[in-house]
Order: sequence, then C-alpha cells, then structure tokens
Amino acid sequence: MSRSPLSRLSLCAAAAGALAIAAFAIAPSRAAEDPVIVPPPATDMQAAGGIQTAVLAGGCFWGVQGVFQHTAGVVNAVSGYSGGSKATADYNMVSTGTTGHAEAVEIKYDPNKISYGKILQIFFSVVHDPTQLNRQGPDSGTQYRSAIFTTSDEQKKVAEAYIAQLNTAKVYRKPIVTKVDALEAFYPAEAYHQDYLTLHPNQPYIVYNDIPKVENLKKIFAENYIAKPTLTSSAKVTN
Repeated sequence: MSRSPLSRLSLCAAAAGALAIAAFAIAPSRAAEDPVIVPPPATDMQAAGGIQTAVLAGGCFWGVQGVFQHTAGVVNAVSGYSGGSKATADYNMVSTGTTGHAEAVEIKYDPNKISYGKILQIFFSVVHDPTQLNRQGPDSGTQYRSAIFTTSDEQKKVAEAYIAQLNTAKVYRKPIVTKVDALEAFYPAEAYHQDYLTLHPNQPYIVYNDIPKVENLKKIFAENYIAKPTLTSSAKVTN
C-alpha cells in the first residue's frame, strides 16, 4: 500500500522513537554513534575566493545537516540526495534503497573561515562512523552509506589522501568504507526534511542519535562551533 511522504515519515519517526526510548532505558547517556578523535588532514585545500561546495553522506541527513548548521564558516547546509537520477530523487523512492541515491547534505562554506579538510575532519569525527557499510546507527540500506561526493579533482585528492592517512594511522578499529565519487548532481530533499534537527529537538530519534553529534562538535571542535544554527530558511548564498 502506498503512502504519502509525510505519512511515511510519521511512521518512520514513530518507529525510531520507540527504538530510541528503548535504547534510553538501556544506556541513557550514550549516543548511537560515539565520536572519534581524528587528526587533521595532512593534505588540505588552499583558501580560494568565493563560496565553495562540499557534498557529504553519512547516514540520515537530519544529523549531518544539523552538525554543519552549527559549524562556523558554513553559510548553508541543505539535506538532499546524490548518487541517483533526478527522477528518483524522492524520499519514498530513496527509502527503498534501490535508487542509487544516498541521503546527502550539500554544504556551502567560506574557505577563508573553514577549510575543506576541516569539514572532512568534523565529518569523520563527530558526524558518523565511516567504518559502517551501508548503515549508520539504527538505519540500514545503501541510502545511508558513507560517501564523499567531490566537486573537483583537488577535493578528490584531499579526500582520498585523508582516508588513506586515517587508515594508516589505524584511528578506527576497522577500515574506513567511505566511498569517494565525483558529484554528478545534488537534489534538495523535501521541505519537511530541512532544518529538521532544529525544528524537532525533542523528537526521540533526534534526541538520541543527532543532538549528541552537535554536543560533540561543541566539545571537540569548540573553535568551529556556533550556538545559533544557520538554517536553510535564513541562508543567503552567493555562488
């Protein structure tokens, strides 16, 4: 039986809420994904004029967007889909795990305030666990895979070098499974997915899985943290 995206989201949220409540009873102080302290990349991009774009996928886009909306130097962060076609860039279809899309976030940032390498460091440290294949926390499927969609050869070089650096240093107990692919297109998600962490701070899924990520950003990357999120509704981006 088909359902509208909103009704489907409500059912998913209800299921996630039940899971989160049960998890709280077992381990009330532990987030679904613990942070890992990672070194900065040995190779980074030089600051360039104008706003730059990074596109990252690391599980449910609510938390990824939420973290980068609290990151200084980010002027806009939009939840959406990358890896598949425009025709299938729809929440109901992406949720089947058969479209090739990953839930991703397009990050517009000022390279004079934050580097691409720093964004990747935050991504690998507090946003998600890059050793989980096609899943993240309670969510499973290829749409929740860890991926970096690069917009230039320089981004590709930095991302691949950083993954090799972290693997060589054995920062994680298991190898990183993050895929680095050239960005073909990014499609913004439906409006009700945008600014979700800020608009629904008491939703159990957000409380358990995503709020701790923002708290870890504040703790581990204090110099990059901003208390007031940069929301999509208020962003003004100049390309």
